[in-house]
Amino acid sequence: MKTRPHDTARDAGGFRTLTAAIAAAGLEKILKDPGPFTMFAPTDEAFKKLPPGALDALLKDKAKLGAVLACHVVTGKLSSGQVAKLEHATTLQGADVVISRNGGVRVDRAHVVKADIEASNGIIHGIDEVILSVST
Repeated sequence: MKTRPHDTARDAGGFRTLTAAIAAAGLEKILKDPGPFTMFAPTDEAFKKLPPGALDALLKDKAKLGAVLACHVVTGKLSSGQVAKLEHATTLQGADVVISRNGGVRVDRAHVVKADIEASNGIIHGIDEVILSVST
């Protein structure tokens, strides 16, 4: 049996910072819902690109951390092929992320670097940047 996105990200490796942030924000329950969900999951390397102190500040502000993480999840199970055909997707936060095909599939400025990681209630696409703000 496939696991939920949070567990799948943890087990896939390269997403330790993300899974710790999900736990810190208390979002594990949401991601264990039946979904389906598509998670644009920042890799550990993506979190390392944040300005100094930014991750620590987010981890101390549960509300802001939850809002940032919600910018990485959309309702529905979208394969990489389906994502590539979109121009935007509405996140759980209620804002849109822009999808483009400039140098590969991009979600806002982030490149999809690891696609189609299956979970029991959705799918994960690893991205190389943390999405800090999205269009409204």
